Amino acid sequence: MTVYAFVFPGQGSQSVGMGADLAAAFPAARAVFEEVDEALGEKLSKVIFEGPAETLTATDNAQPALMAVSMAVLRVLETEGGLDLKKKATFLAGHSLGEYAALAAGRSLNIAETARLLRLRGQAMQKAVPAGEGAMAAIIGATPEQVREICKAASNDGIVEIANDNGGGQTVISGQTDGIEKAILIAKEMKIKRALKLPVSAPFHCSMMRPAQETMAEALAKAPVMPPVVPVIANVTAEQETDTQTIRTNLINQVTGQVRWRESVENMVSAGVESFIEIGAGKVLSGLIRRISSESSVLSVGTPADIENFLKTL
Repeated sequence: MTVYAFVFPGQGSQSVGMGADLAAAFPAARAVFEEVDEALGEKLSKVIFEGPAETLTATDNAQPALMAVSMAVLRVLETEGGLDLKKKATFLAGHSLGEYAALAAGRSLNIAETARLLRLRGQAMQKAVPAGEGAMAAIIGATPEQVREICKAASNDGIVEIANDNGGGQTVISGQTDGIEKAILIAKEMKIKRALKLPVSAPFHCSMMRPAQETMAEALAKAPVMPPVVPVIANVTAEQETDTQTIRTNLINQVTGQVRWRESVENMVSAGVESFIEIGAGKVLSGLIRRISSESSVLSVGTPADIENFLKTL
């Protein structure tokens, strides 16, 4: 029997119109979007389906929106295809905000609470650093050791930290704008394949996000968190977690901590996972996983056609 992990995408996977065909075709998907709208007290679904793109891309919208699409896909798989995640999945994991979607999928958090937490998380992350003071950059084709060397060399010009170890030679760094720009220059001097500034509105997953971390610590202390029905791999530890207090702590630390995606995938493969199913918008994680573990089977499930194809394999 195939050993599955279900994974959930993070920011950057959003696109206007995502999930609209699901909502049109399946009552279970519509119910998810309605639940998220009600939890937030506004029609986020209208922004998801119709845009405009700049409104959807705003961090406080993109985060609950991506979770909503992932959960809509999953609910259709469960209601139409009889998917039992507890029986089918060995692990759940998500990239950054995707970790919240993974916890919602595993019934650790309910959908309404997850939407509210992600709306708050997006707002807090945006407010943590004044516009222009922080930046992020992607370093392509460098080893983790080289990226650490670049961060250390650039830190005289400002905070520079590893935000995402995405695997396949892709690392994202985050920090003060001057430090990030210096890191890009150093990477070019080192003849690293590519180093480019990312079009993001704040320096996520670095120590500059401490004000947002404090906001989320307060919110998560009150949030009802249950043990997930399937172990969830935490971004900051790359290890499976089911203890509710540890889950809270990991989500708090995730705001300023590194997304250890490469290690998360490697640890799941080492534990026997053969097939990764990306649930939700886009195919970003599928591409990363293929580069980390070329022998693994990878499938993206985000549209009615994808759902039909996946259900044939069960």
